[in-house]
Amino acid sequence: MVPRLKIGLAAIALAAATVVTAHAAVGPFGALAGSWAGGGVLTRADGGQERLQCRASYAPAQNNLRLNIRCASPSYSFDLASDVAYNGGAISGQWSEASRNANGTLSGQANGDHIEAQARSDLFSASLSVTTRGNKQSVAIRPQGGAEVSAVSITMQRR
Repeated sequence: MVPRLKIGLAAIALAAATVVTAHAAVGPFGALAGSWAGGGVLTRADGGQERLQCRASYAPAQNNLRLNIRCASPSYSFDLASDVAYNGGAISGQWSEASRNANGTLSGQANGDHIEAQARSDLFSASLSVTTRGNKQSVAIRPQGGAEVSAVSITMQRR
């Protein structure tokens, strides 16, 4: 698998994970509505690191959410879309990254302002941890199965 596909899939997992919060004014996704931006660090399996810059938009509708996110580092970039649903503490959905023709599923649990999830496709899986507090989000991604990217850490703020 090419490095761009692996980081793109990690980013998709990130985007899917950032879509849930359990305490929102209008449905479980209400607190995410609007535009977000931020940055972080991508750590490669060889230990090298790269800075990431990301922008996201979230469009909630009751227990569903549509998101778009774009991230870039000096070596990687991706543009993805995701549809996610919330049901009684559980999250599930689909993601796609059009430029690489990649897609998959995600599932997990949301508890208050914290989310733990798994993103999967035929070629990729990653664990996700997301915390959303007010206008800030912290996201940690750990790709599994020998990926060229070993970790992604991002902090975003509402714009």
